[in-house]
Amino acid sequence: MISRPALRRPTVVLSIIAAVFCASATQAAKLVDKAGDWSMFTHDAADKKICFIASQPSSSTPNDAKRDQPFFYISAWPKDGVKAEVSVLLGYPVKKGSDVTVTISSNTFKLFAQGDKAFVADPTEELKLVDAMKRGSTMEVSATAEAGFNTTDKFSLSGVTASIKNLDTKCE
Repeated sequence: MISRPALRRPTVVLSIIAAVFCASATQAAKLVDKAGDWSMFTHDAADKKICFIASQPSSSTPNDAKRDQPFFYISAWPKDGVKAEVSVLLGYPVKKGSDVTVTISSNTFKLFAQGDKAFVADPTEELKLVDAMKRGSTMEVSATAEAGFNTTDKFSLSGVTASIKNLDTKCE
């Protein structure tokens, strides 16, 4: 079971990350590097530095779903020893009790939903997901909205390995 502080940290980080992509808050985080379809950002929040890589889907179905832009993130907090925390901003509230799935080749990972976001509950599974991302070429994220529609977002993994490496080397 995940403790409440562990659940709050991803929510706070995703709030900061979401603010990065709003036009009025573009100064909140700094673009550090771009590799393939992935971009790395840093943000100095109070006394902690937060780094993250992010990508948008190359395609989403259904095309007419009423939702905000989805993003897939891997975040790091050097001072806390966090090197690669996976999170997904789906762009809509996820149906309560449903899982979010991430599929890379023949590997499928289940994430738990919290509002419009999804996280990996088990750190070992999180490491396996990150490893599969490094070895894969595409990734699909599937979920069910509170409104009842199902979505599948396809992400390119081009550049993800270099971007994850940048989290280690450029985030101090």
